[in-house]
Amino acid sequence: MVLSPVKSEWDKVSFASTLFLCPILDNLLSKVPGKWHAEIRLGLQEALVNAAKHGNNLDPRKQVIVRFCFEEGAYWWIISDEGGGFQPPERSRQEQPVDLLPQVESESGRGMFLLHQIFDRVVWNRKGTEISLCKQLYCQLDREPALL
Repeated sequence: MVLSPVKSEWDKVSFASTLFLCPILDNLLSKVPGKWHAEIRLGLQEALVNAAKHGNNLDPRKQVIVRFCFEEGAYWWIISDEGGGFQPPERSRQEQPVDLLPQVESESGRGMFLLHQIFDRVVWNRKGTEISLCKQLYCQLDREPALL
């Protein structure tokens, strides 16, 4: 089980609700090893688009806020929006695998499926306005968390 980090200092970035995410994604990936960029970029893009488009309705007056850190072999991102929220699937609020394969054909099912495939932890707050994502990196030889 991946536990929440205890690091007290998180980096933070916020931006007006837009789908122009390249500079934001580049910033969020700046400390991630290159071999993980494509996979994590896809997952973060999905989460950021959901926050800006579905959470904030692309309202430029509303902000998407991302807090992120690296601690003990794991990268953490907490993405918040200022929208009204939604009711996430019950099991996605917990650290349990979610079987979303049957829902892949629906638009929301595809995004949830991707997030759960890419990240080791996907947890929504009760209101559905904040998602916590964790990717634990492993050494190729011993599959233990890599301390980079």
